[in-house]
Amino acid sequence: MTIFRNIINTFIPTVFCDAAEPWQLGVQDPATPVMEGMIFFHNYLLFFLTIIGVFVFWLLSYVLIHFNETANPVSQKFTHSSNLEIAWTILPAILLVFIAIPSFALLYSLDETIDPEITLKVIGHQWYWSYEYSEFGSISPQSQTLNFDSYMVPTTELSRGCFRLLEVDNRVVLPTSTHIRLLITATDVLHSWAVPSFGVKMDACPGRLSQVSLFIKRSGVFYGQCSEICGVNHGFMPIVVKAQPYSTFADWRFFKANDLF
Repeated sequence: MTIFRNIINTFIPTVFCDAAEPWQLGVQDPATPVMEGMIFFHNYLLFFLTIIGVFVFWLLSYVLIHFNETANPVSQKFTHSSNLEIAWTILPAILLVFIAIPSFALLYSLDETIDPEITLKVIGHQWYWSYEYSEFGSISPQSQTLNFDSYMVPTTELSRGCFRLLEVDNRVVLPTSTHIRLLITATDVLHSWAVPSFGVKMDACPGRLSQVSLFIKRSGVFYGQCSEICGVNHGFMPIVVKAQPYSTFADWRFFKANDLF
């Protein structure tokens, strides 16, 4: 499988992981149903765009070839056609209906929140992220919430195999096959919590809580970055989410809490 991917990457630059690659063409592998729906809708819409583009290109070519000064030195009169006017009014309307139906379903799924089992609060700062697991206040003797800051790892401190400008000192750990609610806000300026593999890109606004639902289907390490120009170090506040089965997540939560408290 690795050989096949290397061959594909040689001739067709694409991406087969959950972080950006050099000369990437296309989106990253989806890890949530929402991202799968976005990719499906993109491909579905591209089908109609291709048909429309080919038709328009053929029509322009036909006009340039058959109705230029050399082919038709004497201009001809054009007559109105009621049937043609009806056709070019109804056909685009039908195409818009076929495009609108799946887009409405996708928009509804983006705003749907199904009884979240875990709530993760994301707070943007200049220039790092803070995370708070709101449900786990009872795990510490002081009844404090499980929270920590996440800073980018400098290039001089990177371990072998880590991504430069994308690795952090504290990764967010979330369980797979679990309904998760993200509450996103900021303390100073606008930020944006974006992870391409999740299909999540939500602005973090000071004084406001934005809500996003998340359901991760597979384990892995997923990378993202702040997608709002938030200041001089905007490009240095990455996001790393490690998804793992719920049992492993529960163990991590226990040991993480003991380290913090």
